[in-house]
Amino acid sequence: MSSGKTEILVQFQKARAASRRLAAPLTDADATVQSMPDASPAKWHLAHTTWFFEAMVLEPFSRSYRVFDPNFNFLFNSYYETLGARQPRPRRGMLTRPTLEQIHAYRDHVDAAIEDLLRRETSDRVAASIELGCHHEQQHQELLLTDILHLFAQNPLRPAYLDPAPDAGGAEPTAMAYENFAGGIAESGAGDEGFAFDCERPRRRVLIEPYRLADRLVTNGEWMEFIADDGYRQPLLWLSEGWAKCLDGQWSAPLYWEERDGEFWTMTLSGFQRVDPAAPAVHISFFEADAFARWSNRRLPTEAEWERAAEPLDVEGNFVESGLMRPSPATAGQNGLRQMFGDVWEWTCSPFSPYPRFRPAEGAAGEYNGKFMCGQFVLRGGSCATPQSHMRATYRNFFPPDARWQFSGVRLAGDADDDRR
Repeated sequence: MSSGKTEILVQFQKARAASRRLAAPLTDADATVQSMPDASPAKWHLAHTTWFFEAMVLEPFSRSYRVFDPNFNFLFNSYYETLGARQPRPRRGMLTRPTLEQIHAYRDHVDAAIEDLLRRETSDRVAASIELGCHHEQQHQELLLTDILHLFAQNPLRPAYLDPAPDAGGAEPTAMAYENFAGGIAESGAGDEGFAFDCERPRRRVLIEPYRLADRLVTNGEWMEFIADDGYRQPLLWLSEGWAKCLDGQWSAPLYWEERDGEFWTMTLSGFQRVDPAAPAVHISFFEADAFARWSNRRLPTEAEWERAAEPLDVEGNFVESGLMRPSPATAGQNGLRQMFGDVWEWTCSPFSPYPRFRPAEGAAGEYNGKFMCGQFVLRGGSCATPQSHMRATYRNFFPPDARWQFSGVRLAGDADDDRR
């Protein structure tokens, strides 16, 4: 086997093993229930990522492969119209069968077939399809965690996915400062080398006006000030659709926050805990992020501004590998930008739309990103639930502007000629 295909095999095995580890604390019941239409059961995530390898790699490229169960294409196809009908997304929680044990048997079956395919002489196209499947699986590992958190938050017992950890409080919030960036023509997007999703390409030139970027994320303590100043009750701070969502959803704080005896508490993967004022605010929608920025006399960065600032930095931070699985306070005593990677996905004001000269991937994989380039906003940087190897400065995550159950937060930006500090 060539060194390149050996690397893909190792990447495949690591990605598949990571999903099993994340699912290990769950019972069959935990893994079956669907808490809302936007979330999916953990069991479905485990099966869908397996189906992706079966449908996108094994069926097209392995003549000897035999499908594990013909019914699974209907059960575990997500949104690929070209690959047939599917179980409606809001009803994935009805799949009490197959059992979690059967899903793991399905994973074993597909894993063995992929490894056998890679050990044989295969084309670069096969290796590229497997690599895409690995990154797809990493996306679903994060979704598994966010969806389990939402599920457990609906349970009055407030169960912990992780062994309950002590409250994260105690760190002193660090003062927010701003880094200045010159304007000019910059390059943005992924180059031709290395893995990237199709929506990150092609690399393009963008004109950027001089700007400034906050050196850390907005904290819970700062969000409490926004709440105390009736930020959720001032329509002039909100976009029209956002204000309607705020009223309809009776938003008064980030998702999962509750006030008890004058203190804010929140649901975490370690159970119900006090809100740490020094930690980054999280589970924030784009609408809330935009309203907070207006209240702060600032704005959200564009994705080109964010990428230009992040590109020279190492991809280091509080990722899922830390085991904390919640945002942590910015490190004090450091100069320059902090928390650019990990902790929380950072909302930008940029709509998720194609770069100039964008071309979707060929075949069914072309449905992966291109069909969602409408009505979504871009987030950057990864979160405490993102695998570190999945992240890069050019990565474009995207969600609808009212989405709150993801690990999403806020970094403020401003124009360089704005003298407000």
